[in-house]
Amino acid sequence: MMRIWPRLVAFTLMSAVNGQVSRMDRAANLRTNPVSLDQLWTKAKIVHVSAGRMAVTDSANQLRFLNAAQVAALIKSGDFKSGERYFLGLDQSDSSPYFAWNSGSKNSEDDQAPAGYVTLREIGGVLDGLQMEVALHSVALSNWHNTHPHCSRCGATTSVSLGGAIRICDKDKSEHYPRTDCAIIVLVRDSEDRILLGRQAIWPEGRFSCFAGFLEPGETFEQCVQRELFEEAGVAVREINYLGSQPWPFPASIMISFEAITDFPDSARPDGEEIVAIKWLSRAELKAEVSAGTLLLPPDISVSRKMIDRWLSA
Repeated sequence: MMRIWPRLVAFTLMSAVNGQVSRMDRAANLRTNPVSLDQLWTKAKIVHVSAGRMAVTDSANQLRFLNAAQVAALIKSGDFKSGERYFLGLDQSDSSPYFAWNSGSKNSEDDQAPAGYVTLREIGGVLDGLQMEVALHSVALSNWHNTHPHCSRCGATTSVSLGGAIRICDKDKSEHYPRTDCAIIVLVRDSEDRILLGRQAIWPEGRFSCFAGFLEPGETFEQCVQRELFEEAGVAVREINYLGSQPWPFPASIMISFEAITDFPDSARPDGEEIVAIKWLSRAELKAEVSAGTLLLPPDISVSRKMIDRWLSA
C-alpha cells in the first residue's frame, strides 16, 4: 500500500525558519512617514547589499549589520556610492528596526562588491531564522530596485518611495510595485512511493532535483503543475497537493511547492531540452547513490531539498 506522507506546513527558505511564524513585523504603517523612517534609520540594524552581495562577518556565517554612522563613513570614504535605503520592518521581539542599504562600489569598474560580501546562495544555509528573513527581503528588494530605474509607462526616471516598498515615476507620478514571479515546484511519486527526479544540463555533474516551472498567464497553479510535468517528463499526474512556499529572489521568484501522484511511471521521459535525464528512485536507491557519489541532491538552502528530505524521513 502506498504510504501517504504528511503535508508540509508553509515553509520558506530554511523550512519556514524551522516552522516558526515570521520574526519580523513589516510595519507598513510606518512607510508613509519620512520623518519616522529617518528616526528609525539612526538606530537601525542595516543590511548592506552591494552588487547582489551582502556584508558578512569574518567567519562568513552571519550578516554583518551596519549602523547609520558606519554607512555615512563608507559613503564619505568614497568606497561606496550613496545608494538607496529600504525599510524592512521591526523585530517582533524587541522592536529593533531593520533597513537594507543598497549601494554600488565606487572603486570597481565592474561594480563587484569587495571582499567580505557574499551572495544569499553562499550564506543562506547557515543563517538563523531572523537573519534569513531580513536577507531575503533585502536581496529581493535590491534586485527589483536595481532593474527598475525607469517608468514602464513613459520611460522617465523613478524614485524610491514608501521606504522602498514602491517606486514613483518622477514625471507622471505613477506607482510601480516590486515584481514577484510565481513558479511551481513539484515532487512526483508513483504507486510504489518512488520519486521522480530530473536533471538539467547546466547543473553540476550528477545533480538531480524536483521539476519546476513558471506560471503562465491565465493558468492556475494546478494546471501549471500538470503542464510542466507533461512537458518536461511526459507524465500525467493526479492528487496535486499544496505543500508550502519559498521566497527565491534569484532574481524575483516565489516557489509554490506541490506533491503529485502519477499512475503512469513507465511513460516518464526527459524532454531533451530543459530536462536531459530522469530517475525513478526508492529511498534505498537514493541513499545508495548519494553515498556512492553518483547522485548530487539540491543544496540545503533550496525548497527542493526540503521536499526530498521530508519524503526520505517519512
